[in-house]
Amino acid sequence: MSSLAAARADNFYQPPDWDPSKESRNKFHGSHGALGDRARKLHEGILIIRFEMPFPVWCSGCNHLIGRGVRFNAEKKQVGAYHSTKIWSFTMRAPCCKQHIEIHTDPRNADYVVVSGGRKKAEAAGDDEAGGRVSVDPRAETRPTDPIALLETKEEDKQKATNDRDVLYSLHEQSSSRFRSDVDNNRELRRAMRSARKEEQGRDHRRTQLGLPEHITLAPETNMDRLRAAAVDFGGGGLNSSHGGASRHSRAWKHDRKRIASSSIFVGSAVVAAAAGKSSQKRAIPQSGKSYSTSLQKINKSQRLDSRTKLKLSEPHKR
Repeated sequence: MSSLAAARADNFYQPPDWDPSKESRNKFHGSHGALGDRARKLHEGILIIRFEMPFPVWCSGCNHLIGRGVRFNAEKKQVGAYHSTKIWSFTMRAPCCKQHIEIHTDPRNADYVVVSGGRKKAEAAGDDEAGGRVSVDPRAETRPTDPIALLETKEEDKQKATNDRDVLYSLHEQSSSRFRSDVDNNRELRRAMRSARKEEQGRDHRRTQLGLPEHITLAPETNMDRLRAAAVDFGGGGLNSSHGGASRHSRAWKHDRKRIASSSIFVGSAVVAAAAGKSSQKRAIPQSGKSYSTSLQKINKSQRLDSRTKLKLSEPHKR
């Protein structure tokens, strides 16, 4: 026998005391096929299923709160119908005190109802649970029944519809003008990203110049940061002082430059040496290279003038 029917017949064990004309194989073995033990009450119209709690429920037996999403082995059966939709009942035992809780489906409101054994925890319904309603007309439940009042309400509704249409039209125009050209929008976006990327690269270069590690990120500079940095006092009294924020070293260096530039080049070497020694005693900070070379040049010139004057005085007077 090579056919499929013959193979299926040969692959099943046929008990010798089983009569297929009286009962089925599942009934003979006391099993329920794929449903297994979950269908042990199927003759009563009850099927054992896994039921997940759709919302938090307070247990009436011990006042324990059963959270949303807790699963139970519940007995499912039909208890009625709403038009052509069946109403199902789910009966389970609470895990805290073995209290029987019964929940029914509510096809009219698309919800579940706790019938016995507990009560639903009161919670504020969100937009999703409320059917996605964003706005509700407050006059819907208090509409008048007077014909004149109904006419007035209709006029108000027409005015409201006109205003809403104008608002929607303006929003549509704004959206259309903004997204009319994808190329222009892409160009503006790339320009903004390019400028931001250049600023970030500049801050990274500045961080490298300052010798800071890579994990430190420099923030963008502001006018307030510049003012605070300029107001730092390094010994000169700040910007508001009489020196304009200059340090003591800078003031001493400028004073020496001014004194040397205003002094006479015909002063004797002894006077220049004494002045240089006195200045070195008062000034603890050394001069810069340029001012120091200028002083040496003036001292050498004064010494040459003194030597020439002495030479002329030592010669006899000639007519």
